[in-house]
Amino acid sequence: LFAEGAFNSAFVPLFAKRFEGDGAPAAHALAVEVFSVLLAWLVVFCAAAMVAMPWLMVVLAPGFSSDPAKFDLAVELTQISFPYLLFMSLTALQSGVLNSLNRFTAAAAAPILLNIVMIASNVVAWALGTGNTPATGHIFAWGIFAAGVAQFALLTIACRRAGMPLVPKFPRLTPGVRRVIALSVPGMISGGIMQINLVIATMIATTIDRAVSYLYYAERLYQLPLGVIGVAIGVVLLPDLSRKLRAGDGAAALHSQNRAMELSLFLTIPAAVALMAIAAPILHTVFEHGAFTRADTLAIAPTVLAFAAGLPAFSMTKVFQPGFYAREDTATPMRFAIISVVVNIAASLVLSRWFGHVGIAMATSIAAWVNAGLLGVTLSRRGYYVMDERLQNRLPRIVLSGLAMGALLLVGTRLLSGNYMEGAGFIAALWALLLLVAGGILSYFLLAHATGAMRLSELRSMLKR
Repeated sequence: LFAEGAFNSAFVPLFAKRFEGDGAPAAHALAVEVFSVLLAWLVVFCAAAMVAMPWLMVVLAPGFSSDPAKFDLAVELTQISFPYLLFMSLTALQSGVLNSLNRFTAAAAAPILLNIVMIASNVVAWALGTGNTPATGHIFAWGIFAAGVAQFALLTIACRRAGMPLVPKFPRLTPGVRRVIALSVPGMISGGIMQINLVIATMIATTIDRAVSYLYYAERLYQLPLGVIGVAIGVVLLPDLSRKLRAGDGAAALHSQNRAMELSLFLTIPAAVALMAIAAPILHTVFEHGAFTRADTLAIAPTVLAFAAGLPAFSMTKVFQPGFYAREDTATPMRFAIISVVVNIAASLVLSRWFGHVGIAMATSIAAWVNAGLLGVTLSRRGYYVMDERLQNRLPRIVLSGLAMGALLLVGTRLLSGNYMEGAGFIAALWALLLLVAGGILSYFLLAHATGAMRLSELRSMLKR
């Protein structure tokens, strides 16, 4: 909830308000005050959690209790990697400061360090020949810890260069900090709803054989477009809305939200369709090696489809929520998030009986649509959001272009099916996948341009912003 930036749903609007109203020094003072209190709280929380991890693991992974070796290893690896939460939570706050100043590069680059460290950990494990042993888990756990330190260091340098060095002082509950805390508790629940639902999904999945692994692999695929598109748009939109509402320019704020929704759906709808159309080729090419078998691919592919169905809803939520946060209303999204969690639990318990791990993914997507629907309807009723004529005209064309692209991908998958037969080899599968991805991207943009869903010049302009 902290590390994914949900805390910033409360902090960014207040920081932007202080910056616009009282100037940079006052905003910097607020940032330092919040940073100091957050650091103190995180140190205590992380230390307590690491000590209590054996008991927490019983709750987080109840299905592991029947296997003492697996349970003990899970506890140990979680204790090693848990400080990552501290560094990433502080990094999220630093990102909020930088984003409010329209400095997005460093915050966007930070996750790349995690990927680099994970790749390096994989290379180390391969070089040492640890294979499928606990030693490999230790390598990756320490890698996660190191990645957290590296990301924090990068953002620390970026904040200093931006004139906003966050040097901790003795923590004090100043009025500004109290206001951030008051808004952040409901904000973290609503902003972190995706993480909450995924934790619930994992907990239920521990009772089903191999379900945790299946859900993990499926999540890796749909999290990529969500992180690149939905989260990125939400990060940029929140400080923008906060500044415009602070200036009393409601029309400009509404325009920004409509353009954010347009870009979000323009990118997530085809991403969802593509994941549905070529889930099996992606899984085969990326994961089907070593202990990962064809049976695993066939088991995970429907899970990817179920998660992909909720991708537009997840992205819409990232556009709707800033409409509340920028007005310092974190309670309303929290209430809807709680409803979403209840729906997720109920649907997971029911659907998992019929569809196993796929039912859990279906429940997650259903909960996402419930949350997005409640947020959108409430914003509309309050007069905070109205879909403008441009978006109304373009949305059906976006859907049409996405579906047409999906049909072409299905045809392409059938034509290239020989490249995914057992024994065809990795190079053949990779070549076919690259051809499908490139063909899908090219066909979608051409279709979108032809139907008027989005002109290429408009897309370039929006992406730059």
